[in-house]
Amino acid sequence: MEKDTGQHPIVAHIPHLRRYARALLGDRAMAEDLVQDCLERAWSRFHLWRDGSNLRTWLFTIMHNLHANAVRDGSRRPGLVSLDDSGAAFPIRATQEDRLDLAPVEDALARLSLDQRQVVLLVGIEDMSYQQAADVLGVPIGTVMSRLHRGRERLRDLLAGNGGAMLRRVK
Repeated sequence: MEKDTGQHPIVAHIPHLRRYARALLGDRAMAEDLVQDCLERAWSRFHLWRDGSNLRTWLFTIMHNLHANAVRDGSRRPGLVSLDDSGAAFPIRATQEDRLDLAPVEDALARLSLDQRQVVLLVGIEDMSYQQAADVLGVPIGTVMSRLHRGRERLRDLLAGNGGAMLRRVK
């Protein structure tokens, strides 16, 4: 249910799209590109969205499909090198300590498989239901639950300093 603020309903979801893209890709510039591509696609095809369906799920599905296509296409193309490493144009507060606090979590997330990382981010960070995450990723709900369980276990191991050792519990 969207508030009537005079803005297009997509606008309210932009911060969530940015957060997910940044966590998924680990690179601010690539994340912004993905969000922009997603917004362009959503805006140009907004007439295809069914009124009454979940707009957030629809937007995340678009982003997921764009990312999957980019990963698939990227495996066939050489990597790109940025020519502009000029940094921020405006002064900003020092955030070194913020990065230190998040660095272990970001590192652990990056070490998850893409399938596990997507589910952990959608359910854990974006607070989507299992069904919404399944709809976004185009997989059965049981697959979401399995990937989430394995992803959470792997994160626990990585954050506990076990180096990601994947030991099974035996009863």
